[in-house]
Amino acid sequence: MSDLVEAVARHPLYIVGAAETPLGEVADESELSMVGLAARDALAEAGLTLRDVDGLFVNYMGEEGTVQVGEYLGIEPRYLDSSDLGGAAFEAFVGHAMTAVAAGRCEVALITYASRQRSLRSRRLVPAPSPFRQQLEDPYGLPVPIGYYALTAARHMHEFGTTRAQLAEIAVAARAWARLNPKAWARDPLTIADALASRPIVEPLHRSDCCLVTDGGGAIVITGAARARDAARAAVRILGAGEGQGAWDITQARDLTRSPGVISGREAFGAAGITPRDVDVLEPYDSFTITVLLALEDLGFCAKGEGGSFVEGGRLAPGGSLPSMTSGGGLSYCHPGALGLLLLIEAVRQLRGEAGERQVPDARIAVAHGVGGTMSTAATVVLARD
Repeated sequence: MSDLVEAVARHPLYIVGAAETPLGEVADESELSMVGLAARDALAEAGLTLRDVDGLFVNYMGEEGTVQVGEYLGIEPRYLDSSDLGGAAFEAFVGHAMTAVAAGRCEVALITYASRQRSLRSRRLVPAPSPFRQQLEDPYGLPVPIGYYALTAARHMHEFGTTRAQLAEIAVAARAWARLNPKAWARDPLTIADALASRPIVEPLHRSDCCLVTDGGGAIVITGAARARDAARAAVRILGAGEGQGAWDITQARDLTRSPGVISGREAFGAAGITPRDVDVLEPYDSFTITVLLALEDLGFCAKGEGGSFVEGGRLAPGGSLPSMTSGGGLSYCHPGALGLLLLIEAVRQLRGEAGERQVPDARIAVAHGVGGTMSTAATVVLARD
């Protein structure tokens, strides 16, 4: 057993506050004011204030993320982390906060993020070119990031016989959940036939296979048992966390059908002492439908190559045996450039029983699984109703 697992077993840690920023298209706030609103609401759920925060975790928030966010919030924390793991950063931050709190480096950790990429039309879709990309990808016109995911989907189809209709099952499940969420951006009905008929973007991916572009963000608060007892809302226990990384450039990927989720899932599930059979709610990163398919396989919900058949018949949808993307996910609810923090917020709400019409009955264990870059990083968190 690792030192972290032993420390957390002795000193259990909790998410005691979780809140979204304004979502969708936010014209009357800045990213910093959005963070301020979410932090205020999350801390209120925790029965805490900004004065209590001594650990700050931020990604994609300016050139000096924690410094600028801390300045705006008026706090000077003693533990800081702006590790850039893309959309997986926020699940990774949970693991980092566990280590920091267990080691006495901080007592109250605030993880936060906000983006106005839709309103500002500012998302930088093409990362800084690497030598590999300049030599082996750009000359052939591969669009980044969607071209990477399209190649991944094509490879999965080639190796395992996965079909577009099976990918469509994922988009339809996300939309079914979004129709139960009044905050979701896309709530119109979506059928398999609709998804298959949607506009091609980069074959084999069509519009229904691709995430939204919205404004949004959120905040969560993590602390130990002593402060969690005073929380205004039910505290959610953190059972385990893990992270992993693979290749930045697709030409360097060892296997397009295997993501770093194999590593992060093994670490998180091992620390939590659970198996996929124990999971009541799954919040996978759904930047694209193929991202979900790989997560299901790599986290062990089904064998490699069986993701397509696994999702058939509405297994991930309301009423299915593995409720997934229960907010509507990045495909239908919100995708503000980095989705990972919103996955954690939805998992907390499900475990608290606060999800309204989309509530999964008797949800006790939830998994949030973040993905960053172009399947370059992954981080997994296991949460439980205490």
